[in-house]
Amino acid sequence: MRANPFTDALFQLVRSLEKSEKRHFKLYITRSSAKEDLKIIQLFDALDKLPEYDEKVLLKKLSPITKPQLANLKTHLYKQLLAGLRLLKTAENIDLQLSEQLDYARVLYNKGLKLQALKILEKAKEFAKANHKYNYLAQVISLEKKIETLHITRSSQEKTDLLAAEALEISGHIDSVVKLSNLALLLYRWFIRNGHSRNEQDEKDIREFFRQNLPANAHSVTDWYERLYLYQSYCWYAFIRQDFLMYYRYSRKWIDLYEEQPLMISVEPGHYVKGMHNLLNAHFDLRNYREFDITLKKFEAYAQSDLSKQGENFRAHTFIYINSARINQHLMTGTFKEGLTLVPQVEEELKQYALYVDTHRILVFNYKFATLYFGAGDYSTSIDYLQKIMNVAVADLRVDLQCYARLLHLMAHYELGNYELMESLSKSVYRFMAKMKNLTVVEEEMFRFLRQSFDPRKLKPELEKLLNKIKHLEKNRFETRAFAYLDVISWVESKVYGKPMGQVVYGKYEESKRRIG
Repeated sequence: MRANPFTDALFQLVRSLEKSEKRHFKLYITRSSAKEDLKIIQLFDALDKLPEYDEKVLLKKLSPITKPQLANLKTHLYKQLLAGLRLLKTAENIDLQLSEQLDYARVLYNKGLKLQALKILEKAKEFAKANHKYNYLAQVISLEKKIETLHITRSSQEKTDLLAAEALEISGHIDSVVKLSNLALLLYRWFIRNGHSRNEQDEKDIREFFRQNLPANAHSVTDWYERLYLYQSYCWYAFIRQDFLMYYRYSRKWIDLYEEQPLMISVEPGHYVKGMHNLLNAHFDLRNYREFDITLKKFEAYAQSDLSKQGENFRAHTFIYINSARINQHLMTGTFKEGLTLVPQVEEELKQYALYVDTHRILVFNYKFATLYFGAGDYSTSIDYLQKIMNVAVADLRVDLQCYARLLHLMAHYELGNYELMESLSKSVYRFMAKMKNLTVVEEEMFRFLRQSFDPRKLKPELEKLLNKIKHLEKNRFETRAFAYLDVISWVESKVYGKPMGQVVYGKYEESKRRIG
């Protein structure tokens, strides 16, 4: 029997619980020992033991419970699970603590204990200010104003004036945060759908969009959250436009915010993890080998700390970003074969984090795995991973990744000597990329080369011609995308100089170290 979305949600919630959370729930629910609660413990245990949701199996395990009774029990269990988790997690979550204080104040106020409510609100206000939680601060002040307006509290004129001024100030902060976070969100969404800007028109569009949506006071903001969303907006803006220097600069500012106020790592761990990911990506794009190593070690140290273990969601993303960076490290140093040792481990852990990993992350990992295998000379396995990307029917998800998967797929068949497939494959890939408006000069030249009828005696001169045509485009901003995804130049150089691709890339890494050192 097919599960409905709500049932799926309940099953996922039960399966996401850790041992300590399951133990706490049992203690929490058995305190009341009501007959109905004992039944939901039976349901909880049955769900916990199911490898996948099957309502027929569940009803059999819970007999004589009927299907209508089961639906009610599920609703009750879901609510009790959330209530138990809220109780358990309050101590480690600022937002839950503030919500709890607000709830206490409302309870006291409704009981007529206005002065006690005001005392709690005063403490909550200081706590919210210390953690830059202006949305909660607005709710605290709103309740304070309500009490002061409807009742005689004997508050001084000075306190009343201060309350009115605070309300205006907080309103301004919230308005600024909303505008900047909206801009960051919309830019990120643009990238997820389209990838990097493809041409002058994309560049013009994204510049105009950014200019129109950037608040007038953006560069004078001082609040932590305002600065965070400002730096995020510039990060996505720069990354889309492939201005990797600007991308690095604002990724660095993003992490500097946390270094200025380390307490915010525990308050906003999700943004910290994402910031570290972007900083590592910026080092990768600029081939800042030494800084990449330093940042990765720092991120790995964070992953081992208690701070990183606050929630499954943040743990999952820390795992994703650290392993993505480890693979990137092998890609930029040419140690492809060594990098292959990561693949089985990452795939196994991706299964464990299946509840928290979206399709986009899976596509990116499959592309990285394919690139490692391609660089290591295992073209057949590379094709297997590329097929996983090409077979995903998600029209608005990473068009650029879909395009480059097809181009790398074509190159892998070329390496395997499947020349009889080249004409039909190249036409298919060309049509796909042209339809997506994703062709750059580098890609045009690649297609021109790959579509030729190959004579082994003329192959090296043709490769030398291709290298001369694309080498000078390496610093062109609209062409860097091709090099970031495929490192086409290193591949062509490996053919021209008769060396493995890994050796060519590693040579560039060694040369860079000598230059810096």
